[in-house]
Amino acid sequence: MTQQSTTFFEDLHSPELSGVAYKNVQLKKRILTLFANDGNTTLTDLSKTLNISIPKANELVNELIVDGLAKDYGKTGSGVGRKPNMYGLEPDSAFFVGVEVKNFYINIGLMDFKRNLIKASMEIPYHLNNTEDSLNILCSSIDGFIGNSAVPWEKILGIGVNLTGRINYRTGYSYSFFNFHEDPLSKIIESVVGIHTYLENDSRAMAYGEFCSGGVKDEKNVLFVNLDHGIGMGIMVNGQLYYGKSGFAGELGHIPMFSNEILCHCGKKGCLETEASGQALTRLFQEKINQGASSIVTNKRADPDDIMLEDIIEAANNDDTLAIELITEAGEKIGKAMATLVNLFNPELIILGGALAATGDYIKLPIKNALNKYSLSLVNNDTQLTISQLGDKAGIIGACLLVRDRLLAITS
Repeated sequence: MTQQSTTFFEDLHSPELSGVAYKNVQLKKRILTLFANDGNTTLTDLSKTLNISIPKANELVNELIVDGLAKDYGKTGSGVGRKPNMYGLEPDSAFFVGVEVKNFYINIGLMDFKRNLIKASMEIPYHLNNTEDSLNILCSSIDGFIGNSAVPWEKILGIGVNLTGRINYRTGYSYSFFNFHEDPLSKIIESVVGIHTYLENDSRAMAYGEFCSGGVKDEKNVLFVNLDHGIGMGIMVNGQLYYGKSGFAGELGHIPMFSNEILCHCGKKGCLETEASGQALTRLFQEKINQGASSIVTNKRADPDDIMLEDIIEAANNDDTLAIELITEAGEKIGKAMATLVNLFNPELIILGGALAATGDYIKLPIKNALNKYSLSLVNNDTQLTISQLGDKAGIIGACLLVRDRLLAITS
């Protein structure tokens, strides 16, 4: 059964299929896509949607059931007279792994075919460095997670790895981290772990996760702003991720906002990240403590150099004045930059995610005030501003969904 399932996905992307075999595989893909997007359905509804006969729909669905990809869920509970059977995805027929690489930890999740996140390991200790050792530890962490998942390796059809910085998902190259090999990073990880691997920018994956499984309802034009150690953005235009020419769209953190002499890690000066990112917030907080400011953070970190972003977020959520003050200042600067985006994109919805979003209104309200102050009223009146519903799981959920949807060529 496993081999048949694998064969279907191999056939789906095989350039050698033709004629009836090609048409049947494409129809099966469309059936799986309908199951994935719309849930369980009847043969009658399938035949109408695909414009095929009911016997043909029955034949294809039965083949998918034999392959282990679909399941007969029995009679529907609605309607009068003879009730039809409902068919849908077999959740345990395929699995997808999502990996989110942060500065100081890794999140890894396992999703079944029906978009259920069945296992997640959060905040696995890790230090992101552009070194071979750091890459090896990442691969070992993925390998260990899968080995402990109790899911057969052959049923895991793909791994999605989210990294910060410039990523070209089409080629699998990372230009910010682990770029010391000639081969694409996706192929390097795949060669170690043994499972097909996709690479994605972390903010885009978070945007996709939130769009498909989070707080997005009917909105199609959505901006997801990732407020973490850096500042990134995922852009959804008409329900699709927007990449730009080279796949690097969304670098909100590198808008030149300030006339300062602070060198950003991108090599430029005056970027938004130099004064409003989590990394900048940590630096500014440490400076204030060194200048004599008081904070409950010092009860935990006697040495200001040991203070981390997570400490500041925790302090703000415990009503620490210094933490709230600096987060408010950062929010005002971020909101001013986002006002430009509102004027340009006129989005229906902006979602705030990442570590700083965990401070809730402490970051949201100054951003909202700055948006109102600096963007056109007619434009921002149509834009909702919310906090991510998926929270710290947005990235791994998005990574899993991107792998699943790309394997099936699903358009969400």
